[in-house]
Amino acid sequence: MALLHRPAPTRRPRARRPLPRATAPPARPAHPVAPGRTLARDLALPLGAVGAALLVTALMLTGRSAPAPVAPAAFLLLTVAVSALARPVVVPVVALVSWLFYDGFVLNGHSDLAFRAQDRTSLLMLLLAAAAGACGAAALRAVRRRSAG
Repeated sequence: MALLHRPAPTRRPRARRPLPRATAPPARPAHPVAPGRTLARDLALPLGAVGAALLVTALMLTGRSAPAPVAPAAFLLLTVAVSALARPVVVPVVALVSWLFYDGFVLNGHSDLAFRAQDRTSLLMLLLAAAAGACGAAALRAVRRRSAG
């Protein structure tokens, strides 16, 4: 068998110097996070939508025999509770989702959305309830932060 080229000479591997390692301080979050609050704040909008759907279902099962102030009051309380848990950016969306369920299933009954005077009033009421819930939660967090620090 013929050898067509000469084998390459073997090279000795160079000894590499180890690079100095910089020790970084342990990473800390930018804001201290309360252990149980982050998941509830992230899931407030989906839980509010599920709560509104369950509330509509409960109101439909009563056969509309509930007095007229019961349905708006229930939606207002649900909106206040969910917006108190939600992040401030999501609070208007919480009110809008609550209004969609209330307007579509309670006021109009056939999952039709309308924008008459009664619908506008209910949207304004739910927006104000969401703002009240968010402001109350922000005030409570500020008091807790001030007393802790």
